[in-house]
Amino acid sequence: MRHLKFAPSWLRFLIIFLLTMGILFRFFNLNSKVYCHDETYTSLRISGYRTTEVKQQIFNNRVITKESFAQFQGANQQKSLNDTIMNLAKEDPYHPPLYYIIARLWMNIFGNSVTAIRSLSACISLLVFPCVYWLCRELFNVPLSVPGVAIALIAISPIQLVYAQEAQEYILWLVTILLSSASLLRVMRLESQDKDEAVKEQKRPDLFAIWSIYAVTLAISLYTCLWSAFVALAHGIYVTITAKFKFTETVRTYLLVSLVGFLAFMPWITIVMGDFFQFLLSADKARIQSSFMPTFPFLLMQLSRIFFDIDLKLDNPLNYLITALFLILVGYSICFLCLTTNYKVWFFIITLIVVPALPLILSSADGIQLSTEPYFVPSYLGIQVTVAYLLATQIYNESVPRRSIWQIIMTLVIIGGLISSKVSSQAETWWNKGTSYGNPQVAQVINQTSSPLLISDALGNNYGNVLSLSYLLEPKVRFLLINNPKTPTIPNGFTDVFLLNPSDTWRETIEKNYKLKTDIVYSDQYYSVWKLAKSPKLRRRNISINKARSDRELF
Repeated sequence: MRHLKFAPSWLRFLIIFLLTMGILFRFFNLNSKVYCHDETYTSLRISGYRTTEVKQQIFNNRVITKESFAQFQGANQQKSLNDTIMNLAKEDPYHPPLYYIIARLWMNIFGNSVTAIRSLSACISLLVFPCVYWLCRELFNVPLSVPGVAIALIAISPIQLVYAQEAQEYILWLVTILLSSASLLRVMRLESQDKDEAVKEQKRPDLFAIWSIYAVTLAISLYTCLWSAFVALAHGIYVTITAKFKFTETVRTYLLVSLVGFLAFMPWITIVMGDFFQFLLSADKARIQSSFMPTFPFLLMQLSRIFFDIDLKLDNPLNYLITALFLILVGYSICFLCLTTNYKVWFFIITLIVVPALPLILSSADGIQLSTEPYFVPSYLGIQVTVAYLLATQIYNESVPRRSIWQIIMTLVIIGGLISSKVSSQAETWWNKGTSYGNPQVAQVINQTSSPLLISDALGNNYGNVLSLSYLLEPKVRFLLINNPKTPTIPNGFTDVFLLNPSDTWRETIEKNYKLKTDIVYSDQYYSVWKLAKSPKLRRRNISINKARSDRELF
């Protein structure tokens, strides 16, 4: 790869341009997309309040305004950082506390707005670029070409933009994966360079420092996302295979360092294990409430979304063409990587792609649960590095026709990424918003009325969706939130009354008790919204009464 050591000026300019565009897209319109169901739970955890406390205070059968939610959606004076950590441990232990601690401190400084909390993820995403550079340097040992192309592709990757603008921990998790992976590769390369004892003694301080970096980043990664255990498993498989199943000094040191990282995580893993059965029940509950997508179509769609994404629906014919093209590109990239690099290079990337994703795929008998999609982040990273290696090498191909073809392919990938980033940055909603995908449409319907009332309970996804909708609804909207599925007492003075995702029984009871009918105004795979309207009989009776009154006034 000697010809890859120094990139020509045009490639350096392109990398800088795409990096600049990627940074701008990450900070553009941070508050434009719906603040979704999962993000409202992030703000709730940061606030230090428990779900039961919130339900007691706002699901109280009284009419409230959207300002009533603010106390439970960010840092506040009533709860401390300790409350944030303790409530995570009690209610949500499978989400480790590191991101929430950082977010709490961040919101204490910059406030509780959507822009403030999402800007934390955007700032963390900037760390991805130097970390990707380090990882590619350790993998391919070239100063700019492959690392530069990888940085450019990640900068304009639509799926990276999704996590860089979301108030969740997954972009921080990506940074920790990059750091732990690069430090592991670095220390293994140093240990294998020279077997001379004198040289090895000189390298020991460096080896100790880098092994320490790996232990620290492994612990940080575990405190960011529990799925880091599978990334660590991928690293362990890689170290074992490259050592040819021999218990070498490198393997012994790796096991010791990994043990240190896991021991540092013991305080939290003890909480998780102690709450294991409750965790399973919570997972089952989320499984019922979340939607599923057939495994193979989902994986193909996510594969194309790494490079091109304009939020096309699964059944869109154009989606099949785009998916097929990127499947060919990624498949060829993996084959090319395996054929042209040392097994220590390609095996590391393959394990990073396969091992963390395999448990999700094997457990997907009913299909992939959409809420588990972020756990494919290591796979996305491995695929992007693989494609970057292919493009960076083929644009220098000795054959002029082949070089021209690959330059065209690289241009198309770049254009696709730029178009995707532009469309995504200006959209109100996106596929990753899940149950909150249709909230902008619902908010538009409700906001058009003069004096609306929204009625809901806390069952299913309603709790998170009420919080999500509150960010989009105007101050004139009032909420009547009930703590059990009984018939609500609807006060007078509201021109329009809406029911958020009522059960059929509850809706029919309201119709019967108030002698009203309900018209559906919005429905998708997650929930529905109904509007109360006078029944035809009652409407005709009122018309007759009003006509009689008018006749009396004339005479």
